[in-house]
Amino acid sequence: MTLARTWSVGLAGVQGAMVEVEVDIAAGLPGVVLVGLPDAVVRQSVDRVRAAVVNAGGEFPTRRITIGLSPASMPKQGSGFDLALAAAVLAAAGTLRRRAVDQLVLLGELGLDGSVRAIRGVLPAVLAAARAGHRQVVVPLANAAEAALVERVEVLAVESLAQLVEHLRGATVLQPYARGPLPDQPPVPDLADVVGQVAGRRAVEVAAAGGHHLFLTGPPGAGKTMLAERLPGLLPPLDEQAALEVTAIHSIAGTLPSDAPLVTRPTFEAPHHSATMAALIGGGSGQIRPGALCRAHRGVLFIDEAPEFPRAVLDTLRQPLERGQVTIQRAAGSATFPCRAQLVLAANSCPCASAAGDTACTCSPLERRRYQSRLSGPLLDRVDLRVDLPPVTRAAWLDGLDAPEPTTVVAERVVRARAVAGERLAGTGLALNSQVPGRMLRERFAVPRSSLRLAERALERGALSVRGFDRVVRVAWTLSDLAGCTVPGPDEVAEALGMRLQRSAA
Repeated sequence: MTLARTWSVGLAGVQGAMVEVEVDIAAGLPGVVLVGLPDAVVRQSVDRVRAAVVNAGGEFPTRRITIGLSPASMPKQGSGFDLALAAAVLAAAGTLRRRAVDQLVLLGELGLDGSVRAIRGVLPAVLAAARAGHRQVVVPLANAAEAALVERVEVLAVESLAQLVEHLRGATVLQPYARGPLPDQPPVPDLADVVGQVAGRRAVEVAAAGGHHLFLTGPPGAGKTMLAERLPGLLPPLDEQAALEVTAIHSIAGTLPSDAPLVTRPTFEAPHHSATMAALIGGGSGQIRPGALCRAHRGVLFIDEAPEFPRAVLDTLRQPLERGQVTIQRAAGSATFPCRAQLVLAANSCPCASAAGDTACTCSPLERRRYQSRLSGPLLDRVDLRVDLPPVTRAAWLDGLDAPEPTTVVAERVVRARAVAGERLAGTGLALNSQVPGRMLRERFAVPRSSLRLAERALERGALSVRGFDRVVRVAWTLSDLAGCTVPGPDEVAEALGMRLQRSAA
């Protein structure tokens, strides 16, 4: 009896778990038994490994082979176990030294010709290997730049199974992959391109400074999409931890560009209104993958033509937006993804979507109410800023020729405002005004009652809910940070209230 073992990594959400791959070769009828809750893709890996070993010039054992994937209670999904299975089989057969693979972590899919192909989720897998104490991983060459983002781990990049076998037998030596400089980021859309729309420009600045959700309404051509697309450019670059989080999500989703292994800027996701619940939140019939909301983590999720989305699909955003993470349950297991994104909704004022606005609208009041009611009240109650954009007039277009403030100028104000908020929130574990709980707003960061009179009257007459009142106070703190004030005054509260109730008043 011959036993060999090596290591790979299984993924559940963005968390990796070490999987020990054991291979036992014994006398008996030739055959392969694979145990350890493998899915269909993992079960088919036996045939891929057999063909890859033979086509790479090796010999696949013709005896009874038992392959165990531990822990046995964890579901195993995906083709990333192929390379580890091949190495363990060859070690058990005596082609490779068992000591050469017993502490090695191998990730990669095998082609039938023995080539090693790229897989998803390499970054979270290598992070899991590093946490478990492993110091050397083997990955496909196409994933090497992504794996090299993890410090204190030696990355060996291979293009074929034969290349790996030659290295493990000592015939050749693979040099650790050297991490190169990150490529230059492409320019972001400039806020100076937006003509007019003073209220809209102010709203995206406030949203960026405090991390607030935003709802833009207005006729076609008013600039809703342009403003939303320029919001990520106003957000600060991602720090190292946030960049790794976002990169891990995009690696699992398969949306990580091959020429940009690390996501350093806030992302922008804009799903089509035909998107399903799984496409928006996450899911899938096989391996659970992140949806648009999760891919927008630390960035912006833009829902254009929001009333055209199924109401049930949009309502699934409510709980994840509050918690900052989403857990997707399946019969075979569950996966949790972070989703602390800024939501930007955009909608026309009415079904006819007249470019001239309300003056040329042909919709009846009932049609307008029915159209606007497609967005549920509980979802809108979680949106801090609601801005109604008027049509861009000829005068506003001519004034726009004087070059409005560019993104770089506004982004500097956003950075200063966030720094002020960060100092005030030091020690709380929070970084943005939008994250402050209501109780902390009232006890630790109380606003003078004299400044809150307008908001209190709106609460009394039912124009604001208690949640809405707290959101007005959060926006007032952001306006105070932008203005350089130590505490919000009546003007900041009034502006915050106006941004909250503008669409309702319209």
